[in-house]
Amino acid sequence: MERQHIKIVFGGILFLVVAMGISRFAFTPILPFMREDEGFSLQIGGWLASSNYIGYFLGSLGAAFIYKRKKAFLMTNVALNVLSIIVMGLTHSLTLWLLLRFIAGLTGGFIFVLTSSIVMDYLAAHILTRWSGLVFSGIGLGIAISGLVVPYLESIIAWDGTWIGLGFLSALLATTSAILWRNLMVHNNEKIAKSNDTDIWRGFMPWLIIAYGLEGLGYIITGTFLVDIIYNIESLRAYAGYSWVVAGLAAVPSAPLWVSLMSKLSPVKAMAIAYLLQIIGIILPVLSQTAWSVLLSAFLFGMTFVGLVSMSTGYARQLFPTQSGTVVSVLTTFYAFGQIIGPILASKFEAHYNSYKAPLLFAGAVVTLALIILLIGRWYSIRKTILKKAA
Repeated sequence: MERQHIKIVFGGILFLVVAMGISRFAFTPILPFMREDEGFSLQIGGWLASSNYIGYFLGSLGAAFIYKRKKAFLMTNVALNVLSIIVMGLTHSLTLWLLLRFIAGLTGGFIFVLTSSIVMDYLAAHILTRWSGLVFSGIGLGIAISGLVVPYLESIIAWDGTWIGLGFLSALLATTSAILWRNLMVHNNEKIAKSNDTDIWRGFMPWLIIAYGLEGLGYIITGTFLVDIIYNIESLRAYAGYSWVVAGLAAVPSAPLWVSLMSKLSPVKAMAIAYLLQIIGIILPVLSQTAWSVLLSAFLFGMTFVGLVSMSTGYARQLFPTQSGTVVSVLTTFYAFGQIIGPILASKFEAHYNSYKAPLLFAGAVVTLALIILLIGRWYSIRKTILKKAA
């Protein structure tokens, strides 16, 4: 790739580091310290997570209606997102925490959809679509950064100082992205007239959307509570922070690797493999509570969830190449809806059964259902196409 192309991709990566890896997922390694110091329950942690996901749901839904001044709107949301991270460390009010996590989610939804669609459109315009998966490595990179930085900062300036430190780091990264994108021209989009060719609710797409929504519900239970679960197993507490670093490092190269595998096999086969590996990763801590099992669980989580994001959005764009913003928004909206109810259900399962195993088994069952729907949808779509040609 030329230098200008690298700048655009790297700028997009850093935007996702801020909005996804730090603003959104740094909550996972910080949560055990917040709960220990502030004395609130896992259920309160679930409500804080769900507040963020409600915002993310609305942001990803609203992003589909942004046709003009997309870059300016994106930059405004990045600034608000960074501010929400800093202010998390300046208050001890549960009400304000809920509001701030909502703002972080709302702006994060806009940032994810707009950044990914802008980068994918840019690369497609320069016949570089094969590199589109790289932008999603920002999620894993951000998770790895938060996993490394959070324990260090918390040991020095406690959990509240950690939020502030992450906020200033995010400001630095966001500024770097803005500089890299300073010459990027993002053209206004036009509303596309509805027709059979532009109707995304046909063929395989609805099945992909439903499966992706269930993936959002299932994976987020591990994504929200993995570190807290390990932290509360006395013999494994020392590995809690490392688990999030492992998840992040596994996620960094996963997007381009899965996209490459998708081109060699087929999109559905590659996604099916990722779903299967994720299911194994989710239920591993239920079957075995050892250092290797929880770290392998974290690795499989990181390696698969970012891969499924990149493959699902990338394949959807292949199906509807002129509607990248719409398909990414719809997919992310269903994904986000699953994430809203995931932490709430997980905390209720944990409270009812007084065990972390119950929510993990539930998460594994949900992702299994997502895999089944994906495969049934593929079979049905192929069968329908064959019958139509034969008629």
